[in-house]
Amino acid sequence: MPSASPAPLRLGDEVPSFTARSTQGTISLSDYRGRWLVLFAHPADFTPVCTSEFVALAQAADRFAALDCALVAMSVDSLYSHLAWLRLIHDRFGVRVDFPVVEDPSLEIARAYGMIAPDAADAGTARTTYFIDPNGILRACTDYPATIGRSVEEMLRVVEALQRVESGKCLAPANWSPGSALLTTPGNTADAALNAKGASDWFYSETPDRNRK
Repeated sequence: MPSASPAPLRLGDEVPSFTARSTQGTISLSDYRGRWLVLFAHPADFTPVCTSEFVALAQAADRFAALDCALVAMSVDSLYSHLAWLRLIHDRFGVRVDFPVVEDPSLEIARAYGMIAPDAADAGTARTTYFIDPNGILRACTDYPATIGRSVEEMLRVVEALQRVESGKCLAPANWSPGSALLTTPGNTADAALNAKGASDWFYSETPDRNRK
């Protein structure tokens, strides 16, 4: 298990590794090297907003898999609480949650990732989503309050956007969606600015999204 750290992770950091029990057996974060990974935390099982998220994510699991992106959830609750909750989700919504749900009863993982303060008494603020690249580097993260559910469509959009811009040759503009135009990476020399066809083309130029799967 990782050592505690008071500082939240920053984009570009290598995420702390851990080994822990989950609903899919004992897993290590290193098991996911070579794939994209969405690691998301929730403060407690049997909560309405988190339940809605798990239903939506389980229903979209094949869409993440199509992007070669794994899902891993975690919370402070025990493994047996996780199992009982997943059974309730299955019985109530007819949805099977097949991605691992990690237990973190000591808050050690949450503290190592900087989700909560070192002296926090509970995991009430642990609602962070981490988008981790195949090399174990944090590429994006989001935080939500316990009162607002995460958008699965936005999570998918972020994964696809990160994959598109990985080459460094393009950027994802505001409201980008898979299949819509990207922006070319701007030039950084006088030649690029002076030789561009239009006055703004050196820094703002669209390019088709040719890599959608």
